[in-house]
Amino acid sequence: MIRGKALGKQRRVIVTGGSSGIGLGIVKKFLGEGNEVFNLDIQQSEDGRFVHCDVTEHTQVKNAIDEIKVHGDIDVLICNAGAHLSATIEETSEARFLDLFNLNVKGAFSATQYCLPAMKAKGGSIVYVSSDQAFIAKPNSFAYNLTKHALASMAKTTAVDYAKYNIRANALCPGTTDTPLYQHAIARYCEKSGEDPAKIHALEAAEQPLGRLGKVDEVAAFAYFLCSDEASFVTGSLQLMDGGYCVR
Repeated sequence: MIRGKALGKQRRVIVTGGSSGIGLGIVKKFLGEGNEVFNLDIQQSEDGRFVHCDVTEHTQVKNAIDEIKVHGDIDVLICNAGAHLSATIEETSEARFLDLFNLNVKGAFSATQYCLPAMKAKGGSIVYVSSDQAFIAKPNSFAYNLTKHALASMAKTTAVDYAKYNIRANALCPGTTDTPLYQHAIARYCEKSGEDPAKIHALEAAEQPLGRLGKVDEVAAFAYFLCSDEASFVTGSLQLMDGGYCVR
């Protein structure tokens, strides 16, 4: 069931995983610009029009998007729902691998597959929230890295297949960003290692050439730009925003 007050429509936007972190920042950015935003998530949120949906379940995604289509065209899809897993390939069980793949990749596949028919008549924009790990490898990131490469590939192939319908698809690739997911990962690491959290946060910031972590609002603004008319000639691209980490 869709909850929330509809706004005067500029564009109709779907965000997966829009209840926290980067997803919530994106929801708020599009709302602030007067768009009608539907948030597909399992975590309740008062921002945008909330649709309870587990994106790992293909049928739930279909039903949610069918419900949204009743309200009119779909102009923008932001595939953001995802999780992190810190583990090497030997430390990654089959169950954990499949869970991560279902959330990070299958969820984006399902949302894209069901939004495309609604975009084909008038065009649209799709943004996959990938990672700097679509460009590089980081330690203990086997499965997470794989899923972020998959999202980058999805952006490129969707861009090629659907350009004739004026549908653009791009991958937004943030580096280390200060989100609840990041804070939770640092807390877990410090609990296991006994390290001081303040020290680890400082070390993470120092790893970035700009000397700080990314901010949710910065990622949200970039996502909004990629869906705007100013980016109308941008498709099939991997947009890196990592404070210079990958070019060190």
